[in-house]
Order: sequence, then C-alpha cells, then structure tokens
Amino acid sequence: MLGCIDNFVFRISAEIGLWQMHAVRSVMALILIAGLSALGFGSLRPRRFGPVVIRSALVATSMLLYFGSLAFLPIAQSLAGLFTSPIWVLVVSALALGQPIGPVRIAAVALGFTGTLLVLQPDPANLSLVTLMPVGAGLLYALGALATRRWCLQESTLCLLAGFMAILGLWGVIGLGVLTLFPQAVPDGPDGFLIRGWVPISPLIWGLIAIQAVGSVIGVGLIIKAYQLGETSTVAVLEYAVILFASFFAWLFFSQLLNPLGFFGVALVITAGSLIAIRTARAVA
Repeated sequence: MLGCIDNFVFRISAEIGLWQMHAVRSVMALILIAGLSALGFGSLRPRRFGPVVIRSALVATSMLLYFGSLAFLPIAQSLAGLFTSPIWVLVVSALALGQPIGPVRIAAVALGFTGTLLVLQPDPANLSLVTLMPVGAGLLYALGALATRRWCLQESTLCLLAGFMAILGLWGVIGLGVLTLFPQAVPDGPDGFLIRGWVPISPLIWGLIAIQAVGSVIGVGLIIKAYQLGETSTVAVLEYAVILFASFFAWLFFSQLLNPLGFFGVALVITAGSLIAIRTARAVA
C-alpha cells in the first residue's frame, strides 16, 4: 500500500507544495483516526505524553525529509536512504548507548553504507542537500525506532499514529506560515515543491491527497501494530518489501527505473538491514 501511494507524491508536487500537502493530509488522516477510535479500535490518550511527543516528532520530521526528496529523486533512491535506519540504529546504539556490536554487524554497516552510495550515486561536484535528505530521514527514523522500543511499547497503535500525523501536520502549518511571511519565487512543477506556499487545489490533487491520507493511516498503522505484535527482526526485514513494491509501481506509473548499479545498491541495503535485524535479535535472545 505504501509502495503504491508514495508514488503519487511526484504528481502532487507538480501543483502544490510539501507543506500544504502535509497540512491537508494530516487533517484528513486525523479525522479518520478519530473515527477509528470512536469505533473502538484504540485509545488516543497517551500513557506517557512526553515520550509520545518526542517519538512523534522524530518520525514526523523523518517523513518530512523523505517526502521532500520524492519530488527530486526516484522513489527507490529515497526509500534506500530512508531504510538506512537499521544501520543508524546500530551506530547510535554503539556510540551513544555503549552497546557492544560484533564483526558481522560491523560488516553489515559497511555493506549498507556501500549500498547507499551506489543507490544515491552522489556527484561530489554537484552534491546537494536533496541527495542527503533520505539519509537524514533514515537517521531520524532510527532515533524514532529507538524511542518506540524504549518508551512507547505500551501505547496504543492509534495513539502513536495520531501523534505522528499531528506533528507532521504541525510542520505543514509552520512551513505555510513561514512562506506566507517570506514568500519565495517559486519554479513551476516539482522544482517548487519545497518552497511553494498555499495554492488552490485541483480536484485531482484533492483525490490524490485523500488516497494518501487513507493509505497512510492503514499502511503506517499496520506497520506500528506489526512491531507491537511480532518479532522485531522479522518485521524489520519484511518492511523492506516497500522498496520492491515502490519500484514496481514507479515503473508501472511513470516508467521510472534505477540503473543496474542502483538496483545492486538497493540489494546491498536490504541485505545489510536484514543482517543487522536478525543478528540483533539473536544477541538480545
């Protein structure tokens, strides 16, 4: 589901901006989440307010960077950067938390770093922040994962989902406010995605945002629930399926394909993340 609907962002970016998309999408998603809560699917009240806010801010900011990159990079590149998160989890756990790591996981970090370079294929002469946005998203997503495991395992799925959507919507409102106070010269099409303020929304874009909102609530909600119910290592490996589905739908909708080197890099990132997840689970056991 996520691999399909995230491809729509490229079409959305041609008409409206990142901040307007998130503001509108979050309102739609929060209405749906409130309805699900009213029907008895879970409580919206957090057990611990502070940790939920911190976790939501980390994951929402990660998604802000990820979605921002989708207007400029092939979706497989953006997702490969985002899914460096298991590598970042390992690095942060070792450096900040003092957790020991063995040679297999060290090798997996090196493998994942190599795969990321192959996917992004940065040109040192033309290196831009857009190229690094998915990797920054992966770092923040990793910190959000650590916060979830340490602080939020007892929270309801809808509570975590609502917190995430609320912070993402807040980012959208802040961005629109800044662009209203300091308007920019906006290029046409996707090039203006990051600096475009509020503009009229066409019926097609309303429909695509609605699909994004519903699909995100279902898809992200299922991922959160999977981590709460299943073995973390198994879920982490299966989550990489989004890269495969996203690449398929990008080809189907836009004839968008990575070059062979990029696909090899994606395979390395998936292998590295899977090795880290499985090895970490064995170490914990």
